Amino acid sequence: MTTATSLLGFRLPNPFVAGASPLGLSLDTVKRLEDGGCAAIVLPSLFEEQITLAAEGRIRHMDPNDRQWADAVKHFPSMKDFALAPDQYAEHVSRVKRAVDIPVIGSLNGTTSESWLSFSRLIEQAGADALELNMYEVVTDLNVPGAAVEHQLTTLVAELKQYLKIPIAVKLSPFFAAFGNVAHQLDLAGADGLVMFNRFYQPDIDVATMAPAPGVELSTSAELRLRLRWLAILHGRVRPSLVLTGGIATPEDGVKALLAGADAVQVVSAILRHGPAYFTVLREGLERWMDRHNLSRLDDVRGRASLQQATDPAAFERANYIRTLQSWKPT
Repeated sequence: MTTATSLLGFRLPNPFVAGASPLGLSLDTVKRLEDGGCAAIVLPSLFEEQITLAAEGRIRHMDPNDRQWADAVKHFPSMKDFALAPDQYAEHVSRVKRAVDIPVIGSLNGTTSESWLSFSRLIEQAGADALELNMYEVVTDLNVPGAAVEHQLTTLVAELKQYLKIPIAVKLSPFFAAFGNVAHQLDLAGADGLVMFNRFYQPDIDVATMAPAPGVELSTSAELRLRLRWLAILHGRVRPSLVLTGGIATPEDGVKALLAGADAVQVVSAILRHGPAYFTVLREGLERWMDRHNLSRLDDVRGRASLQQATDPAAFERANYIRTLQSWKPT
């Protein structure tokens, strides 16, 4: 039996990858992730706002010391709040690469190509095996159409593909009017992987202060279904590697991701809960499941629950929606 898979052109011994998290900030925990059985690691992101603040003293073209912008930028962390400064990030990539034998993927988090081109090259030169673009943005400008957002995204990927030799994965939000077309356009732009999906961090409201109250909760299996649905739709229809992130809490969740069509599965919350050795639990759970079903290769698993063989995927989705609504019965 083999659990080997391919991701961004790399052959991995199993599909379970450490997603970007604070565990990637320390060489000790990075080594523990490798020893625990993860097949590759995505390092924590370097933020676009960090880069522009360090290089130009500005955040989104606004000077934090200018009183007219004080209210707009006061919610951003200061430079000292980040674990790594931009000039330290490439060195960290280099140290991690020397410390482990698994693929090391750098990460940039932002919304434009501004200052990214030079830093992406530094990350590549530091030895990163690939780059993940974390494209997280909530568009609040009511005058910006969805087509403009999608064009900016695909243009950025196309520019970076001209600039870098290493593979590029794009970590995406699901909130597009036609996500399938976005995936197709990113495929045409040259993206090597699609990571689905960025978690939509939604601040609560503190009724005592009457102000937003941001906070992070670890993901659960409840977040998995949206990701499974789009994996099942895209499997076999686009060229880039398909990576699921978010909602992997148990070995069974990992099996579901593969059945839907994932080439690899990023795990963060489960590792923060249980420790790096949980990668071995995930792999062994997959192996036991494959053994029970007499499946000898991951290729025999991947995409078996996808829509690749559906004559009309849209009709299948509509029928499944209606059947789901009709399935509820009062107790």
